[in-house]
Amino acid sequence: MAQEDYTHPSMEEVTLPDVLHALSDPLRLRIVAELREKGGERGWGEFDTQVSPSTLSHHMKVLRMAGLILSRRDGTRCQVSLRPEVEARFPGLLATVTRLAG
Repeated sequence: MAQEDYTHPSMEEVTLPDVLHALSDPLRLRIVAELREKGGERGWGEFDTQVSPSTLSHHMKVLRMAGLILSRRDGTRCQVSLRPEVEARFPGLLATVTRLAG
């Protein structure tokens, strides 16, 4: 049975309250900060989260549905990266929030 691709909201659907809600959780904020710092794409297992896979899946879904990350399947692995369109929609937001949180 083939797995379905992840769904992502269009950038027109992405709202500032949704983005700020997603960033309000310390773990999600740390994931976004790591993606900003290291760039590129990372597998879920590369994050040192110390949470169960189901909890990590929940946090990744919140980030994805808020429009912050792109998720894709690579076989049985899940890869994530920051959506480049976020910077155009909310200039400087991620840089500011992650800098102030660090």
